[in-house]
Formats: sequence, C-alpha cells, structure tokens
Amino acid sequence: MLYDAYEMQRSLLAGASAMANFSAGLLQNPAYPMAYFGASPVMASALEVFAHAAAPRGKPDFGLAQTTIDGREVVVSEEILVRKPFGQLKHFARKGVDGGPKLLIVAPMSGHYATLLRGTVERMLPVADVYITDWRDAKLVPTSDGTFDLDDYIDYLVEFLEAIGPGAHMLAVCQPSVPCYAAACLMSADKHPCRPRTLTLMGGPVDTRKAPTAVNTLATQRPFAWFEQNVIATVPSNYPGAGRHVYPGFLQLAGFMTMNLGNHMISHWEMFKHLVQGDDESADATKDFYEEYRSVCDMTAEFYLQTIDVVFQNHSLPKGELTHRGRPVDPAAITDIALLAIEGERDDISGLGQTKAALSLATKLPAEHKQYYMAKGAGHYGIFNGSKWRTKIAPVVEAWITAHDR
Repeated sequence: MLYDAYEMQRSLLAGASAMANFSAGLLQNPAYPMAYFGASPVMASALEVFAHAAAPRGKPDFGLAQTTIDGREVVVSEEILVRKPFGQLKHFARKGVDGGPKLLIVAPMSGHYATLLRGTVERMLPVADVYITDWRDAKLVPTSDGTFDLDDYIDYLVEFLEAIGPGAHMLAVCQPSVPCYAAACLMSADKHPCRPRTLTLMGGPVDTRKAPTAVNTLATQRPFAWFEQNVIATVPSNYPGAGRHVYPGFLQLAGFMTMNLGNHMISHWEMFKHLVQGDDESADATKDFYEEYRSVCDMTAEFYLQTIDVVFQNHSLPKGELTHRGRPVDPAAITDIALLAIEGERDDISGLGQTKAALSLATKLPAEHKQYYMAKGAGHYGIFNGSKWRTKIAPVVEAWITAHDR
C-alpha cells in the first residue's frame, strides 16, 4: 500500500511538474507581453523551482567523456567488465593510456546511484585506472533472480576484485566500509592473490558506538521489528521486480531531507532568488546538486535489514562477531593491506572515530601500513565530492595508493 500510494503521488506530481515547467517557460518567453510586467518574473522563478523539485527522475549518467593527463586531453569510455543481477562492475577506460594503479571505487548501496560519486571518479581518473560498483535499483530486478544481502555484497566485491586482477586498490565511500573491510579480512585470511594492496575507508560506519549521529540514533532507538514493519514495502506490479520486498529509495531520501530540512529549504530559497535575479549559473549549480540527490533507487529488504542488525544495532564487526556465511570475519587476518581511514570534521552521518576504528581492529597490521586523515571543515558529502575532496583529500588518497602500488 505504501509503495502504491507513492506511485500515485509521483504520477500526479509529474503532471504538475510538466505544467509548471510549461507555465514558467511561457512567462519567460520574450514574445509574451506579460513577461516584462508585474510579478511574471517572480512567478516564473517560483514555478521553475517547483517544476524541478517535483520532476520524476531516473538513473543519471556519469557523463565523463574525457580527462586530462599531463596536460593532454584523453578520451574516456565506459565499459562493463562484470554483469550481475544486482550490480555490475563498470570500468572507465582511458584511450591510449596503459598502466597506472588499478582502483576499485565501491559506491554505497544506500538509496542513491553510483553516479553520486561522479566527482570522486572524475578526480581519480587522471591518476588511476578506475573501476566502480554500479549497483542496480532493486525494483528493477525480477524476483526470479533471487535475493541480495550483506553476504552477497561481500561475494560481489571479491568477484569484482578477481575480475580486475592482482594489485588493485579499493576505496569505500560510507556504507560499503564494513563489507569492504570484511572482504579484505576474508581475502587476507585466504592469502587471495587478488586481495587489494590498499583499502581506503571514507566516512564509514565501522564502529557506530563512537560519536553516534542522528542516523545512528535512529537505527538504535527502535527495535529491529519496527524496521521490518514500517519501512519495508512491496514493489508494485508496474516494475520488473514486482513482489520484491524493498527499502524504497524515496523513504531514504525523505529521511535525509528531514534531517537537514532547514538547509534544504534555504538552498531552494537561494535558487529562487538566483532565478529572479537572472543568475542562471548559480541556480544551475543548485539544480545539478539536487538532480543527483533526488535520483534514488530501492535496496533489497534483506540487505537493508541485515545492515541495521549487524552494523548499527549489534556492532558485530568491532565486537568480533561478524560472520560471512557462517565463517568468522577476523580483522587480525589483515597483515599486508595498507589501510587509510578518512573522516570529515563535520560529518553528521558517520561521526568522528567511527571510521578510524578500522585501524585499531587490524591488530596484526604494522603501523607503517596504517594512516588516518581528518578533513577539517568537511561534512559527509564533502569527503568525496567538491573542492575539499579535490584539493585536500584526494591528494592524500593518491599519495597513499602510489606509495603502496608495488
């Protein structure tokens, strides 16, 4: 019922968005006499803001057609290296460029598409051979393709690393920090030849008992059964995944928007003022951010619920109780994978110390293979996108990978 109600509302808003967009265009048309008088410019700007907010969205494109290496423009093309039911391994091939560190960027499966890390990929393209986990919207996966949980997530990571081959580096952004760390533990214990040379964890919930945020509190103040009963929905019949139980992306988005509602309202007010003033460049920058931010996808119920249980409520990894298909995940098995933990000073999703905990858990890893970096003034999204990422954080990641790319 929840998903059906949302679909009805989405259809209505799509029509309203189209009408608002048409009306805004009419009021801004130089051939329309009233465009120059009265409140028409203000009304047009208000309608444009509403049209953008209410428009339906699908999966965005990365749109990274080129990069610059040593002052030379290099063509970049996307290719799929591995296809799986719930995700694929995407490679950003740089034409005419051979060698360089192989970097697997693991995107979060948390309601947004991998394109949320467009800025992360773009910054690393000049210095690395970049791959990314391109997770699939669960509502588009037929139930005949089975289920997908945290154990499957870890299996996918191992398979992706095997496809890339020995000597790769892995970078986990936020949510995948725990499964990436688990994969590193398991592959280290097996002396797997394709285990990563380095693992960089950025703003991840390794130990959410440290400096808990509003997100952590939300996950712990209610019993596990509450999440099963209140946030899990059934995919409607108009999608390929009809009948699948999911945690809908629109609920995830609503939660994040509510957490910082004041900031989002200010952003849209500023967008409105920029449009009224004719500052299209500033307005477009805000539009671009929300175009990506509002593009959401569903995740399987089993993955979401297992994450709530294992990561946020029981803290299985830091307590030494995490298992993968019945096998213990032992951080002490990591002896030669260099670990870099990065946190943002103002991160309101993964508090300070939650990611850093990964370093102390790896008790058999020599100190010279561990590094911690706290990005001053950076919020959660600033860790992997924006000016702080490009100028302050990425150079640390680049230097760490280069130093261990033996």
